[in-house]
Amino acid sequence: MSADCIFCKIAAGNIPAKTIFENDEVIVFHDIRPMAKVHFLIVPKAHIETLKDCTEANQALLGNMMLLAPRLAAEQGLAGYKTLMNVGREGGQEVFHIHLHVFGGGAAA
Repeated sequence: MSADCIFCKIAAGNIPAKTIFENDEVIVFHDIRPMAKVHFLIVPKAHIETLKDCTEANQALLGNMMLLAPRLAAEQGLAGYKTLMNVGREGGQEVFHIHLHVFGGGAAA
C-alpha cells in the first residue's frame, strides 16, 4: 500500500467509491470520469505502479483481472465492451497503480 495513492485509499476504505465487486485480491468500482455509459475499473489491492513493474509473480493476478472483466461486464448489462490498461505517463496513465478499464454501452451521458 502506498500512503499517497488514491486507489490504495479506496481499497482500504478510506475514500468512498461506487463499488460493484470486491474480494481479497481486487476492488472494482465505477470510474468517476466515465468514457461510456458503463465504465468501471478493476484495481488490485496490492500497489503496483505500472504494468511494466509486473513480474511472473503477478501473472495470476493479471489473469484473474482479465477473467473478471467479462463476468462483471455482463452483470453491468454489457453485451460488448472494451478493456484498456494505460502504461506510463506517455501511455496516458494518470493514477500510478495498475488498473484495468472496462467500458461500453455507448457514450457517457
